Amino acid sequence: MRKWVLLLFAVVFGLVVAACSGNNKEETGKSEASGVSVPLDVAIRLPKTIQPNQEVKVEAVVTQGREKVDDAEEVKFEIWKKGQEKHKMLTGKHEKDGVYSVQTAFAEKGTYVVVSHVTARGIHNMPEKEFLVGQSK
Repeated sequence: MRKWVLLLFAVVFGLVVAACSGNNKEETGKSEASGVSVPLDVAIRLPKTIQPNQEVKVEAVVTQGREKVDDAEEVKFEIWKKGQEKHKMLTGKHEKDGVYSVQTAFAEKGTYVVVSHVTARGIHNMPEKEFLVGQSK
């Protein structure tokens, strides 16, 4: 009897989960053929050397599988000097081929952190990268 109750519970639970799952590739980031979620990949690109008060381009290259994502709902860059509480939040502009960017400058030497907040196709990804201003790597 106990086995039947557990089996019935498992079947009902499976049906509830299946009913709540979306099957729309655009909204869930899933492949319709396989039903497997395709992750959103975000690569942050910065110049190799950055000097204080020098205008630089910060980029996020957004892809899903082999496809370049040109239809992101939101791309923002959160930037701050390590150890400080004040953060800048800058809205990225779409360029082409999955590349979103902002222009910014850094007032002083030190270690900085950038987090790109990317929302596309029902998926949110927030990679983080540390970088140096005023020093060679």
